[in-house]
Amino acid sequence: MSTIPALGTLSAPYAPATRPTFYFIGVTTAKSSIMKVFPEWARHLGLGDVEMKGIDFVPHDDPARYREAVTFLKNDPLSLGALVTTHKLDLYDACRDLFDEIDPHAALMAETSCLSKRGGRLVCHAKDPISSGLSIDGFLAPGHFARTGAELFSMGAGGSTIAITWHLMQASRGADRPSRIVVSNRSQARLDHIAAIHRRIGAHIPVEYRLAPDPSDNDAILATMKPGSLVVNATGLGKDAPGSPLTDAARFPEEAVVWELNYRGELVFLDQARAQEKARRLQVEDGWTYFIHGWTQVIAEVFDIEIPTSGPEFDAIAAIAARATGRG
Repeated sequence: MSTIPALGTLSAPYAPATRPTFYFIGVTTAKSSIMKVFPEWARHLGLGDVEMKGIDFVPHDDPARYREAVTFLKNDPLSLGALVTTHKLDLYDACRDLFDEIDPHAALMAETSCLSKRGGRLVCHAKDPISSGLSIDGFLAPGHFARTGAELFSMGAGGSTIAITWHLMQASRGADRPSRIVVSNRSQARLDHIAAIHRRIGAHIPVEYRLAPDPSDNDAILATMKPGSLVVNATGLGKDAPGSPLTDAARFPEEAVVWELNYRGELVFLDQARAQEKARRLQVEDGWTYFIHGWTQVIAEVFDIEIPTSGPEFDAIAAIAARATGRG
């Protein structure tokens, strides 16, 4: 069986792939656990002689750079597809005319987290609604919102918060939806974007869009949240950039469920939550399971295979990742 060589990052100008290649478009891709995990998953899943390469951009990069990368991927025969993180909204906005197909989630949310090819056509997908939903339903007790009347506070108005709010707004959840949703962000444009998406969804849940240029602004919002609320760091702070969206003076609601979407980096927000975990009776979650679901959803799409979302095979895939990174 072929072995997979050391993985690395690419930068423009892009050289044609010499073997089937899967890309990771992010900010600091070489530091991601996926660089250790993917070769083990590829062997386990029987993907054959494949390779992974990272492509790094700074957040909100020049649209021309996104277009150069997507044009290369679209036209290079051995480039199979990509997972996109951090740049989901910006890459979609810069490259939407380059996609031959756009799935319904991507069209609604104006983002892409996955690029794949079918019959030579480049397809844009938004997988976050699926992966975030699987993650939430995995750690949140059934009927949590219906039982507690709790709310959702998501800091950061990018693709992850769009996906999380979409999932929790679904009418099929009945009474098990947040009684109020608050989304904060450092810039108004992102708040306007997510507000427009929520209007299209048409969910009948009170939503507040709060400009929070300083962490102390998020502290003040946090102080208004009900006990049991779901509090999410979806800003990228702690991974893509240093820091936390909260100050150390922030006080979490009692019995809150605190979700740090990151699983690597400084994770200051996670440390802040853990410091209050016992006193405030918090349930604290990091982004590891989100990482597993996010990647397996994209790998399944790009390689056109079935990967279970639960059960023994999913557990085996998660265990492989844990061993590869020393987490297990």
